Amino acid sequence: MYWKSTLWPLILCIKQGIVESNAWLSVVVIPLSSLGTPWCAPIKVKHGDVSCRTPRGEHYRNVMGTRCKIRCKQGYETQSSEVVCMASKHWSSNYACREIRCPKLNMPANGGYKCSDGSYFNSRCEFFCSPGYSLKGQKTATCQHSKVWSAGVPTCVDIDPPKIKCPNLKDKWAEPGKLTARVTWDTPEGVDTADGILTDVILKGKPSKSDFPEGLHKMSYTVFDRAGNKGSCRFTVRVRVRRCSSLFPPDNGYMKCDSDGDNYGANCEFKCTGGYELQGSAARVCQYGLTWSGTDTTCAAMNINVGVQTAAALLDQFYEKRRLLIISAPTAANHNYRFQMTNLQHAQCGLDLRHVTVIELVGTYPAQVGRIRHRLLPPGLALQLRLLLQIPQRSFQMVLVDKQGMDKQRYPFPITAAELFTTIDTFPLRKDEMMLQQEAGQACQS
Repeated sequence: MYWKSTLWPLILCIKQGIVESNAWLSVVVIPLSSLGTPWCAPIKVKHGDVSCRTPRGEHYRNVMGTRCKIRCKQGYETQSSEVVCMASKHWSSNYACREIRCPKLNMPANGGYKCSDGSYFNSRCEFFCSPGYSLKGQKTATCQHSKVWSAGVPTCVDIDPPKIKCPNLKDKWAEPGKLTARVTWDTPEGVDTADGILTDVILKGKPSKSDFPEGLHKMSYTVFDRAGNKGSCRFTVRVRVRRCSSLFPPDNGYMKCDSDGDNYGANCEFKCTGGYELQGSAARVCQYGLTWSGTDTTCAAMNINVGVQTAAALLDQFYEKRRLLIISAPTAANHNYRFQMTNLQHAQCGLDLRHVTVIELVGTYPAQVGRIRHRLLPPGLALQLRLLLQIPQRSFQMVLVDKQGMDKQRYPFPITAAELFTTIDTFPLRKDEMMLQQEAGQACQS
C-alpha cells in the first residue's frame, strides 16, 4: 500500500511520456505529507481564540478547505464566526475581533455628556445640563453588548425660576401738612438662570415715585422666563405721620383744622359761639417736635356789665355776639308773662344754640325790675331800655333783636319756643351758624 502512494507520481509521469523509456531514471520520491504545507496564513486572533478543523486531520493546518471558528472575548465581535481557507490562499472573510461599538450619542440641547470610553462597549456616559436647566430622564447610559445604549438621551428643561431681588423696606415720614410721602426706588432687574431671557415683569402695588398714604403697603415684583417659570420678591413701604396730641373744640366754641387735624404742620383755628369770648390762642400749629404752638384755648362766658349808664351801652355789649329777647310785663303775676317764662324755661338749650339772651323787664317805674338771668339791672337802666325800644310798661310785650341790634319781631302775646325758633332760623346769619354747629356736632337732646 505504501509503494502505491509513493510511486504514484512517478507512474503518472511515465504514463504521460515525461520520462523516456531508455533514459536513466532517477526517481525522487516526494512524500505526500509535504502536501500539508500551510496554504492560508496562520490565524492569530487578538481579543479572542480560534479552533480549526482540516480535511486531513490536525497535522494539516491552514490547508485549503480548513475551517476555523472564531470566538471573541466579551465586548468584542467578529465579522464572521467561521472562516474557510480558500483556493486563493485567503481566508473567506475578515476574522479579526473588533471592539463592540454603540452608535454615537446625540448631544442633548442645552447640555452635554462625558463618557468613560467613547462609544465602545461598557463605556459609561454621564449627561449634564447647562446652568439653569435640569435633567429629565436617565442621568447615565452604558454601551451594551447588543450595541444599544442602556438608556436614551435625556432632555434638559428649564424648571428653575428666574431670580429677582426687591428693594429693602422703605420707611418714610410724611411731609409737613401732608399725610403722604413720595417714595422712590430703582426697579429691580430679574436674572434668568437658563437662557437669560425674561418675558415679563409685573409689579403688584403702587409704582415708584408715587405718593403713599400713611400705613404699611405690601409690594411685590414677579418675573417670568420663556419657559413660563416665575420668580417673585416682596418688600414693604411704610409711611409714618408725625402727630401731636389730639385737640378738641372748647366748650361753647368751634375748632376748624386743615390737613388731618393733628399731623405735623396742621393748623387749627378756634371760634367761640355768640356770647362767649375766646381766651388763649385763636390758632395753633402742630410743630416738628410734636407739640402745639400757642396756649390752650377756652371760651369764657360773656361778662355783661350791668353798671353802664345808658341802655345803648348795654345793648352794644351784645352787638354781633348775641340775639336778645326782651320780655316786658306790668307785674310778675301777669298771666301772659308767667305762661311765656314757663314755656321758655324748658327751651334753654335751644336759646343757647341760637345765641339768644333773655332780658326780663317786670313792673312799672320806679318799682320795675330788670334781670338778665341772675343779674339785676338798675331801675333807671331798665326804664331807659323800655324807652329806647318803645316798649309799653302796662301791657305784655316781647321784642326780638338780632345781632346787628335791629328790632326784628314784636309779640303782644305769648308764643311757643318752637314758633320763636322757627323765626330765628330764617335769619341769614343763622344758616351759617347751623352749618358750623352741624359740623361740630352741637345739638340739643330732645
